[in-house]
Amino acid sequence: MVEKSKIEKLVTEFINGKGVFLVAVKVSSSNRITVLVDTMQGIRIDECAALHRHLEKSLDRDVEDFELEVSSPGLDMPFGVIEQYYKNEGKRVEVIDTDDAKSDGVLKNVTGGGFELETEVRVKGKPKEIREISFNFDHVKSAKVFLSI
Repeated sequence: MVEKSKIEKLVTEFINGKGVFLVAVKVSSSNRITVLVDTMQGIRIDECAALHRHLEKSLDRDVEDFELEVSSPGLDMPFGVIEQYYKNEGKRVEVIDTDDAKSDGVLKNVTGGGFELETEVRVKGKPKEIREISFNFDHVKSAKVFLSI
């Protein structure tokens, strides 16, 4: 099985200084390698293709066969790294905390330790109220872009 740490090292070396950040690397027991990368503006397909080519030529199929996929994380995927919080600052997100409480609102003031969520609170018989809820990253189970239908 291809080692996850080897893939992470190859990706990190390739993206260094290019404004690309690594979101996740997954290696299944059948050697299906999935690499998720992004940029603050959104990753382009040619950037994914260049990383794919780099990984293909850096790994030896004669030693170990594998399947490789390089892509951006989908909009429905929870954030995996702090860069995704920074990227989505100012956007509406959905947060589930470690107590399984769900909140949604505008992501604000992202720092190394957490963030704030500006949310509307409706109290019966009163106008909407805007409140800010503070979250520490270690109390967040998942966060992702809010998708409305």
